[in-house]
Amino acid sequence: MTNRIALWLALAILAAIVADQVWWNGEGFIFLMRRFYALVEWLAFWR
Repeated sequence: MTNRIALWLALAILAAIVADQVWWNGEGFIFLMRRFYALVEWLAFWR
């Protein structure tokens, strides 16, 4: 991955988080972080 692609990807993710905060008060981001935490816990079980 080139630096240019990484920068655009980071900006797109940041824009999605900001849009979620503005329009839905961060509910989508909180949902995704809870699901990510559950995934990490599940993966830790298999370690």
